[in-house]
Amino acid sequence: MACQVDAVFFADCAAHSFFDQVANKWSVMILALLNEKPTRFNEIRRRLEGITHKALTQALRRLERNGLVARKVLATSPVAVEYSITDLGRTLQVPLGAAYEWAIDHLQEIERAQEAYDARSDR
Repeated sequence: MACQVDAVFFADCAAHSFFDQVANKWSVMILALLNEKPTRFNEIRRRLEGITHKALTQALRRLERNGLVARKVLATSPVAVEYSITDLGRTLQVPLGAAYEWAIDHLQEIERAQEAYDARSDR
């Protein structure tokens, strides 16, 4: 009997690509931050503790490539770049917000599960 595989698991599936490109911690945080207001690169970097210049640049490029973020060069001295969330990017706020709320609501359960797992792994 042949094994049925859902199309979402194929490497060339659009959903697979989406999760690879967009659904990671930095992208989610960037989208949440940009949902507040358009923000310059350095302000994003200051507000996202732990992100490197390289990681932020790569995440912003992925988000821009996928149509979720718009990049605008500002004619200032020195030149600055401002990022804003697109209408398409805003459509992710409800599902990402739901995932965030779920994580907050279940944080203690998650922590207990991690502690139990770590205790078993220490043996």
